[in-house]
Amino acid sequence: MKQYIGTKLIQAEPALRYRSGEEVLIVELCREITEQEEAFISRASSCEIGYRVRYSDGYVSWSPQEVFEAAYRPTDCMNFGLAIEAAKKGAKITRRGWNGKGMWVVYRTGYPDGIPCNKNTAEAVGIPEGTLFRVQPYLQMKCVDGSFQMWLASQSDILADDWEIVE
Repeated sequence: MKQYIGTKLIQAEPALRYRSGEEVLIVELCREITEQEEAFISRASSCEIGYRVRYSDGYVSWSPQEVFEAAYRPTDCMNFGLAIEAAKKGAKITRRGWNGKGMWVVYRTGYPDGIPCNKNTAEAVGIPEGTLFRVQPYLQMKCVDGSFQMWLASQSDILADDWEIVE
């Protein structure tokens, strides 16, 4: 059988799932329980710890703790591979270990079908201004001084586990 790996950006919070017959109640651990929920909990036949999960399309589901934790990592301690996947989905990524504050990286789709070449680029690469200029996808960094540049990861960036998403 072929192996697969998936990457999704989701929102989740620890929760308890209670069952009473066919009825199910999911209660997030970080909030007060209402009287109605307390009544349900008192008659529940089972309780399971896990996560309430909200997907990017708004769909909400439940995931048992073991299943969830095997599939997901918090976005404040990602490895480079997960950070790149998040960037490809539109997130700005940064490293906690960077000493320049306010720096982040985004994935740029480039211009694979081409864009008319401006004067500056035409002079730099030696082609006529207005020529269709094709650009492959690349990573772009916001620098400490507010400027932007194309970016390549260092070996320490690639091996780091302190990547996070910029909110």
